[in-house]
Amino acid sequence: MDYYLSDELTDIRDICREIAEKYIVPARAELDEENRFPREIMKVMADSDILGIYIPEEFGGTAEAFGGGAMALSVATEEFSRACGGVAVSYAANALGAMPILISASDEQKTRYLPDLASGRKLAAFALTESEAGSDAGGVKTKAIKDGDHYILNGTKQWITNGGEAQVYTVIALTDPSRGARGLSAFIVEEGTPGFSYGKKEDKMGIRASATRELIFEDCRIPAENLISGEGRGFIVAMKTLNRSRPGVASQAVGIAQGALDEAAKYASQRRQFGQRIDSFQAIQFMLADMATQIEAARALTYSVARMIDAGAKKYEKVSAMAKVFASDVAMKVTTDAVQILGGYGYMKEYPVEKMMRDAKITQIYEGTNQIQRAVIASALIKETAAGGN
Repeated sequence: MDYYLSDELTDIRDICREIAEKYIVPARAELDEENRFPREIMKVMADSDILGIYIPEEFGGTAEAFGGGAMALSVATEEFSRACGGVAVSYAANALGAMPILISASDEQKTRYLPDLASGRKLAAFALTESEAGSDAGGVKTKAIKDGDHYILNGTKQWITNGGEAQVYTVIALTDPSRGARGLSAFIVEEGTPGFSYGKKEDKMGIRASATRELIFEDCRIPAENLISGEGRGFIVAMKTLNRSRPGVASQAVGIAQGALDEAAKYASQRRQFGQRIDSFQAIQFMLADMATQIEAARALTYSVARMIDAGAKKYEKVSAMAKVFASDVAMKVTTDAVQILGGYGYMKEYPVEKMMRDAKITQIYEGTNQIQRAVIASALIKETAAGGN
């Protein structure tokens, strides 16, 4: 469908599609098998100025040149995800790690960190999740205790995408445990800081090209100037970041689903049974039709919220959650149907749809499980009904 993308967004799509076809598709099976981070591909993205498309030019990015913002990030993430969800999330997680700095940091902090992230000289990661703090962001136990002009950070973060590969980490920690979620604060922590180390690298079902590691803080001293937005603002920074990034997860889901549909349609046009191509069977036609329709609905919703964000909308939490939950559910269904259309071949690693099915599952889980998203949507609806509007 024609979504009336601007010339700048069309350029992004074309650049990302070329990178995907030339570099990601040939490497995706090997990266998945070896659980290997795509450093070389990330370098290609950096050289193509794609890492900075959401960062303003004043901080070293290319947002203005490419039309910038959430929509640009959505288009890029979708194209990369169409080829490989693991490579795509390595790209998107860099933006997630940079987002707290972009939306909440001081100009001095932005000037210090964003140019390196925009150029690809450094990568970023966002560290919120812990063993007892996933969907419940208020359950964070990592502490940051003020000590003169430093904070002493102690705790462990879990399942951090780009962990061990990034050089800049935005970390949510408790500065006042007595206040619960209101005692959370956000910090910038650099790789190599004494007391900061990495735990195990996770062996995941899907998105295996991405690095997922523990972050361990043991009496880690970070300068007080690395505090983002002030003490007690960490929960707000985290929620603003996730509301802003959820269209990215939706875009990842749309891309994975589109890649699976492409493979299923191609296979159905070539596979012959009972003396004819299987795409001549109505059962297969209806499956493909439903898959295509669901993907377009998910894409339209995702693009809609991305454009809301770029237009400066103040309230988009509900629609952001809708896009994430709907698109990820579509991705899981479409990839499962793609495996079904390919039959026994779909279950084999020789074909990419089994990988796409594995990659799709995580989109229903991370950055807020779909059950949590439904709670967010319902809460917003209740509030709107009580206020007499929408």
